[in-house]
Amino acid sequence: METRNKLLLLACATFSIISFVKSQNQQGFISLDCGLPSNESPYNEPLTNLTYISDVNFIRGGKTGNIKISAETDLVGKPFKVLRYFPDGTRNCYSLSVKQGTKYLIRTMFLYGNYDGLNTSPRFDLYLGPNIWKSVDVLISGIGDGVVEEIIHITKSDILEICLVKTGTSTPMISAIELRPLRYDTYTTRTGSLMNIAHLYFLNSDKIIRYPKDVYDRVWTPYLQQEWTHINTTLNVSGSPDGYDAPRDVITTAAIPTNVSEPFSFTWNLEASDDETYIYLYFAEIQRLQPNETREFEIAANGKVYISYSPMNFEEDTLFNPAPLKCEGGVCLLKLSKTPKSNLPPLLNAIELFSVIQFPQSETNRDDVNAIKNIQSTYQLSRISWQGDPCVPKQFSWNGLSCNVIDISTPPRIIALDLSSSGLTGVIPPSIQNLSLLRELDLSNNNLTGEVPEFLAKMKSLLVINFRGNNLRGFVPQALLEREKDGLKLYVDENNKPRGSSEPRSRLVAIVAASISSAAVVIIVLVLIFIFRRRRSSTRKVMRPSLEMKNRRFTYSEVKEMTSNFKVVLGKGGFGIVYHGFLNNEQVAVKVLSQSSTQGYKEFKTEVELLLRVHHVNLVSLVGYCDEGNDLALIYEFMEYGNLREHLSGKRGGSVLNWSGRLKITIESALGIEYLHIGCKPPMVHRDVKSTNILLGRQFEAKLADFGLSRSFLVGSQTHVSTNVAGTLGYLDPEYYKKNWLTEKSDVYSFGIVLLEIITGQHVIEQSRDKSYIVEWAISMISNGDIESIMDPNLHQDYDTGSSWKALELAMSCINPCSTERPNMTRVAHELNECLEIYENLRKRRSQGSNSTKSLVDSITSISDTPSAR
Repeated sequence: METRNKLLLLACATFSIISFVKSQNQQGFISLDCGLPSNESPYNEPLTNLTYISDVNFIRGGKTGNIKISAETDLVGKPFKVLRYFPDGTRNCYSLSVKQGTKYLIRTMFLYGNYDGLNTSPRFDLYLGPNIWKSVDVLISGIGDGVVEEIIHITKSDILEICLVKTGTSTPMISAIELRPLRYDTYTTRTGSLMNIAHLYFLNSDKIIRYPKDVYDRVWTPYLQQEWTHINTTLNVSGSPDGYDAPRDVITTAAIPTNVSEPFSFTWNLEASDDETYIYLYFAEIQRLQPNETREFEIAANGKVYISYSPMNFEEDTLFNPAPLKCEGGVCLLKLSKTPKSNLPPLLNAIELFSVIQFPQSETNRDDVNAIKNIQSTYQLSRISWQGDPCVPKQFSWNGLSCNVIDISTPPRIIALDLSSSGLTGVIPPSIQNLSLLRELDLSNNNLTGEVPEFLAKMKSLLVINFRGNNLRGFVPQALLEREKDGLKLYVDENNKPRGSSEPRSRLVAIVAASISSAAVVIIVLVLIFIFRRRRSSTRKVMRPSLEMKNRRFTYSEVKEMTSNFKVVLGKGGFGIVYHGFLNNEQVAVKVLSQSSTQGYKEFKTEVELLLRVHHVNLVSLVGYCDEGNDLALIYEFMEYGNLREHLSGKRGGSVLNWSGRLKITIESALGIEYLHIGCKPPMVHRDVKSTNILLGRQFEAKLADFGLSRSFLVGSQTHVSTNVAGTLGYLDPEYYKKNWLTEKSDVYSFGIVLLEIITGQHVIEQSRDKSYIVEWAISMISNGDIESIMDPNLHQDYDTGSSWKALELAMSCINPCSTERPNMTRVAHELNECLEIYENLRKRRSQGSNSTKSLVDSITSISDTPSAR
C-alpha cells in the first residue's frame, strides 16, 4: 500500500461516488469552497448535502481561479471547480473560529486542474498556526492531480489558522477546507496529533463512503487484495458505544483470506523510518456461526502478538493501540492468524491508519494576539505580512513587531510595536494596554488626534514611547510624566509638553520629601522605643508582626477544649503536632506550633494570611487560628483519610488505591496548585508540594495542605523571585536549589516527583535501591522500556498501558532540569484528565461485553519505544 493515498481527492471531488441520503446534523461543521464568489454562497452540494460557503470572510488575500474543463474534470463536484491562489506575499492564512479544546478532523484539498494554463505542479508549504503541517506537491496527472491533507487535532485556542507559504517559484493554491468535530474520547494519542494515512473498508468496488453515511464525514475508500475474499451481510450490525461509529456500509462488509489456512496480512509504509503509527481495527462477526464453528485469531504487529480475539456477533467493535507503534525501516505489518482452536479464518471489516505529527511551537499569547488584531482592525491596516501568528515562525513575524520568543513551549509575547509613518488616523486605541509586556511603542509621524492616553502610565513594562509628528492635543498626563523618573523615555511634540519650568515643582517635591523624611525618622524612633519597652516588660513574648485578621480567631483555652486537652495525635511535622478535635460537633484537625520550631511564627502568619483569602475545593480550608502569646495553632477542616503517602506506603491499612483513584487524586491536586499559580492575586508558589501535603477526605477527594512556605511571585516582565531555598529534600527543584530562583515551575517539579510516587509506589529516597533517588531510578527503569517494572506492584497490573505511559511521560516532563521546558499546571491537569479518560473508556468497554479479549487495549503492554523525558 502507498504511503499516502493521493487519490483520496478523487473520493472527495468526483460526482459518481455516493447515493444521496437525507441530510443529517452538520452542527460544528465548517465547509469552505475556496475561491467561491460571495454571491454564490452558501449552497448545498447535491450528493452529500453538505453546506459549503465562500472563503472570502476567512482570508485577506488571494485570487479566484477556475480549473480547465475536460472529459475528466467534468465529473468534478462544485467545491473543486474553483480555487483560490496566492500570487502575492509569502504567507497567506485562513483564520477560522473554532471551539478551543475540541478535537477536529481537519481536511484541506488541492485540485490544480491546470487553472493557470501553465501545466506546472504547484509546490508550497502548509502550516497549522505557527507549525509546519506538510510540504504540498500537487501532481498534474489529470483528475488525480490533487492532494488531500487530513489530520485529527485538538485546538489550542478559539482561532485556527491554516496558512499557505510560498517556498519557490510556483504559486500556492487551495480548493477546499473542511472541519468536522469529533468526540473528545476518540482517537487519543500519547502526544501530538494524528495525520491520516487511510480509511479503508474491504470491497472490490469504486464506491466511496462519506457524509451523510458517516456522521463524522470520514472518507472511506474501498480496498481489496487479490489474496482476500470479500464477504458481506444484509443483516443489521449494531454500533459500538465507543464513539467510532463506522457507517453501516463499512461494517457490514469484511475481508477474509482466500486460503483459509493462511493469515490475513496487511502492509503499509510510513513516510519516514522513525515515524510512529496508530492503527484502528474495526470488527464485527457478520456470518451466522454454527455451534461447531469458531472464529478466533491472534493480532500481531511487526511480528509481535498482542491479543487473541473473537469478533462479536453482529456488533461493531474497534480495537486500537493506545501507545504509538514504530516500524522498522518505516514498513509496518499487521497479521491476523487463526488460533489452533479456530476452524474459521480471521476477518477484518475496516482499518484506519495514522502517523503521529507533532506541532510543538506554542502560539503567541492569546491576549497579545487579540490586542494586536484589535489595533489592526481599528486602523484598517492591510499589511500583507499581518496574517497568521504575529510572532512565530520568526521568519514570518509581522512587520513592525518585536517578540520575546523564549522556547517552543512558552507562548511568545509582543514586546515592541512600531507603526511609525503608517498613515494612522483617529485616536490611540485602549487595546494597546492589553499588550501587557510591551516595552517600546512608536506611533510617530502619523495623523493621530485626541489626547495622550493616561492608561499608558499603567503599562509598567513600557520603556520608550514616541508620539512625535502627530496632531495630538493637550498635555501629557501627569501620571505619565511621573514615569519618566523611573526611566521611561517619552518623545512628544512641544505643544504636548506642560508649560512652565519644572524647577519650582522640583523644589517643592524636594521640600515635601524632606518633610516626609523628618517625620519618618521621628516615627521610627518612637516605634523603636515602644518595642524596646515591650521587650523589657515580658521575656515570655516573642517580638513579631501581629496578624491583622480578627475573624476566626480562637483563644488557647478554646483550642484545649476542642482537642480535649490535646488528647488524640494525628501526626507530627516540622511545624509541630497535629491533634484531632471537635468544633460545634464537626471534626477538625488542630496543628499546634512546637516551641522548638524555627521560624514558626513566620510560617504560621503566612499560612493564615493565605488561607483566609483564598478558597478552592482542592485546598484545605482553614476553620480558624489561635495567636495568643507563644501559643499558636491552626484549625483546619478534618480530612478523614490522612495523607497520600500513607496510602501509597500501606501505613493506613485497607485496600490499595487503584489506578483510577490515583489519577483522580493527581488531577485534583494539580487543580489546587493551578489555582495558586493563576487564580490567586498575587499568584502564589506553594514551595512544599509533596505526597504528605496532599490530604484525602471522606470521598477520597484530594486537597493540598501546609502553606507555611508559600510565596507570592511577580508577574509581567520578571521571570523569577530570588529567595532562600525552602522545601523538602527530594522534592526540591534543582534549578531553584542552585540559583535561588523561585518560579511556579518549582511547584511543577515537586508535583512531578509526587506523580512518580503515585505511578511507581516507590519512596522518593530509598537507600536500599541501586539508584536511591526516585528520579535516577525512574530514568534507569524507563530505559528498559518495560512498564510493568515501573508501575507499583500493589496495583497487580490493574491498569492500562496507554494511560500509565502517558502519565509517566508527563511526570518526566515535569521534572525536566530546565524549568522553561516543564509544562504549566493547566497543561498538567489537562493531560492527567486525558489519562483518566483513556482508562475509564477501557473500563466501559470491558463492562459492555462478556468477551474478556474484547479490546486490543487490554493486552498491549509495550507497543512503542521508551517515552522520552521531555
